[in-house]
Amino acid sequence: MLTIDYDLIGIKDGERVLDVGCGEGRHSWEACKRNDCLVCALDIEEVDLKKAHYALYLMDKQGETRGKWLLLKGDITSLPFKDASFDKIICSEVLEHVPDDIQGIRELVRVLKDDGTLAVSVPSYLPETICWKLCRMYHDRPGGHIRIYKSSEIISKLQQNNLAIYAVRRKHALHSFYWISRCLFGVNNEKAIIPSLYYKFLVWDINNERLLVRLLDSFLNNFFSKSLVLYARKARNHS
Repeated sequence: MLTIDYDLIGIKDGERVLDVGCGEGRHSWEACKRNDCLVCALDIEEVDLKKAHYALYLMDKQGETRGKWLLLKGDITSLPFKDASFDKIICSEVLEHVPDDIQGIRELVRVLKDDGTLAVSVPSYLPETICWKLCRMYHDRPGGHIRIYKSSEIISKLQQNNLAIYAVRRKHALHSFYWISRCLFGVNNEKAIIPSLYYKFLVWDINNERLLVRLLDSFLNNFFSKSLVLYARKARNHS
């Protein structure tokens, strides 16, 4: 399931792409499939990096990749790269986990080239608030979410760091109901019947992409999206 729209971020052949907080690599996979670019996938969790490595290795073996890739363990608040190293940066569902999100944003901007593009997604305010109220364990656990963003807040934080937002999208409304059901029946109880059945429906939807379901999701995104996605461009430094 992709949160970032690749037509909006506009990756081109020959560019360098950073996927910060890559998890198991879903956005890195897609970038390598689409473009002859160099993708650097970075995460703080070794287990996720191993899964991402295995998936990308299999894609290479099956001839499904156009781009090259590398994986690194690292922290968004102290990125191990020189200034202006990347043309495009993806940071999907990461900042809500980071204690010092301002420092994280500053690091993203630092390693992004002038006129480079950054795609950021965070959980949307309404469903996230409902989940917090329903289940303390949803957020009060190691690696959990530590803040809820209002759209105005995250937009302001990006704009204050030399980023000009050019597109806003809302995604994955149907997934909001899944996480609410997980909170209702126990966020750690993956075998609860209703969340389990709903999860199977979501997997079916991802694999089949039926028009009616896509239309329903698109309609619900207007007021109950799971993710808020912002696309921003770094202003050129004239100093």
